Amino acid sequence: MLRFLRRQSVRWLMLLGLCELLLLAMSLATATYLRYGHNADELAEFTVHLPERALVFAAAIVFGMVALGQYQSHMRMTRFGLMARQAVAFVLGGVLLVIGYYVLPQAYVGRGVLAIALTLGFIFVLGIRIVFLQLVEVEALKRRVLILGAGTRASQIHNQMRRRTDRRGFCVVGYVPHARETVAVPEEQLIRTSLSLCEIVARDQIDEVVVGVDDRRGHLPMDDLLECRQMGITITDLTSFFERESGRLQLSFLDPSWLVFSGGFNGTPLRQLSKRCFDLVAASLLLLLCWPLMLVEVLAIRIESGAGQPILYRQERVGAHGSTFKLLKFRSMRTDAERDGIARWASKNDDRVTRVGRISRKLRIDELPQLWNVLKGDMSIVGPRPERPQFVADLDTKIRYYNLRHCLKPGLAGWAQLSYPYGATVEEAAEKLKYDLFYVKNHNLLLDLLILIQTVEVVLFGRGAR
Repeated sequence: MLRFLRRQSVRWLMLLGLCELLLLAMSLATATYLRYGHNADELAEFTVHLPERALVFAAAIVFGMVALGQYQSHMRMTRFGLMARQAVAFVLGGVLLVIGYYVLPQAYVGRGVLAIALTLGFIFVLGIRIVFLQLVEVEALKRRVLILGAGTRASQIHNQMRRRTDRRGFCVVGYVPHARETVAVPEEQLIRTSLSLCEIVARDQIDEVVVGVDDRRGHLPMDDLLECRQMGITITDLTSFFERESGRLQLSFLDPSWLVFSGGFNGTPLRQLSKRCFDLVAASLLLLLCWPLMLVEVLAIRIESGAGQPILYRQERVGAHGSTFKLLKFRSMRTDAERDGIARWASKNDDRVTRVGRISRKLRIDELPQLWNVLKGDMSIVGPRPERPQFVADLDTKIRYYNLRHCLKPGLAGWAQLSYPYGATVEEAAEKLKYDLFYVKNHNLLLDLLILIQTVEVVLFGRGAR
């Protein structure tokens, strides 16, 4: 949790969320006075417990915005895209409020007040988001970063994090080349000077030094780094910097010693207990909410395929620590999809997928029977997606550290599913592994909850489905 909060972009988003929560609460209060201001009796009736009602209203809308990915640190969208997602988030929040008012009539604020509050809230939130997007791009408010090194490792920042959204919380002042490495960074970004590292830091008002030298063994200016540390400058390893700012592990310069000595990999009994309790509660609630949808899916499969055809599909998958289990899914492909016995990744517009299956895969309805796997303990609600043994055996020989993703139970939802589309090649599997390893290393209850909420966006927009 503390490592999560160290990211400046995350702190910015938390401040944005708090401001929007207050603005939304103010929207409901304003709407109440606008609607009932002319009638003292009605105003007195509907202003009873107004702070609590305003907080419920604001929380429901913020929940909708979280579910639509509006608080992701790497938001890449046009203003029209921002407005469209915000509109969907407000619709989702409004639906939650209507359900909430039905369950708890005492919180009801009236249709007129709700309509006015939603309109005002939409305008207020859109306004502050436009201001926020401008504000986070102001260079003076960003953390000033100096890269020690200009070789292959250091160039990964230039090559992999060059977009404006990738650098929302920091700006790279320059790269200090090391005498023993080949320069791989554009010349205009190099800092060539006779000044010492500490003098460069003081001159350029550096906040953080990222150590990205290709060969660190005996070649680092340790005295200068120690002096910078005493000046209050943050000293960060390149791998840790990349992990913190991008939300993934960069496999190209990952080494076992960093994995051993860095933080994370929380597998304490308390964490295991909290994760299991979270799984049981979340799976039970999802079953209660989704059983009508599952019943419709059963009927649709039976109507399309006819009597005697299987409804469920059981497939062997790799679970925690390499053990295997039978994963349950609603059948979305023809019964002869793999009649030759060869395992294949699903491709785009795969002709093996049935008509019902195409819809259920898009909306992730076919995954719902896996809630039973969660209740049994084979899977978690959140974790790396389970793969077939044939794929695992192949990928484990081609991708370094692939087996690390199996130190946790596989999940129904995952960080990689939010951050990367469907992977159907070795290269795409390697990219997804970067996000899976980030989750394995940094998982906690808050991250699980955020991933579960943001999975709503994946379902609504069908991202990564095939």
